[in-house]
Amino acid sequence: MRLGHVFAIMNRLLPAEEASAHCDIPCGIYDPHPAQIAAQTVIRMNQLIQELKPLSAEASKEERDKYVHTLERYTSVKEEHAELVKKEVRIIWGDYFKPEHVEKYPELHNIVWNIMKLASKARQEVNMQAAQDLLAEVQKFADIFWATKGASVRRQPTLMPVGGEYVYPAAP
Repeated sequence: MRLGHVFAIMNRLLPAEEASAHCDIPCGIYDPHPAQIAAQTVIRMNQLIQELKPLSAEASKEERDKYVHTLERYTSVKEEHAELVKKEVRIIWGDYFKPEHVEKYPELHNIVWNIMKLASKARQEVNMQAAQDLLAEVQKFADIFWATKGASVRRQPTLMPVGGEYVYPAAP
């Protein structure tokens, strides 16, 4: 029996489970920017949902199908990005922040808790206020993250249809 056959049999008997992680080395490469982009996307999807024109009673099947499909796509993207906010924040929260950071920034626990709750609310509802509050909490999180690295921050307009701004480290 060839070695390749042995491995094929082993794979069938003991299949490997797929695992994913940010890094667990830890690599030291963390950035709250993806969470900010995801929170902005949640706001944008709320805007697009609110902008959908209601269907008339006389709407054709094609018009109804298009409306339902569009609403489903916006809703799906909104939910996906709200979950992405939670994932990105959990990674930084669990892998980067240390007890001394929490000691210096005691509000960090509440900010993270608020992000988790607001992201869930943003997934469950078409709620612009929850989406905007989510972004505000993610920006507070980003402010603290950069402060722990000794960086001052700057706020840059997103230049996106959603408006708002991103929190970046300021150039030295």
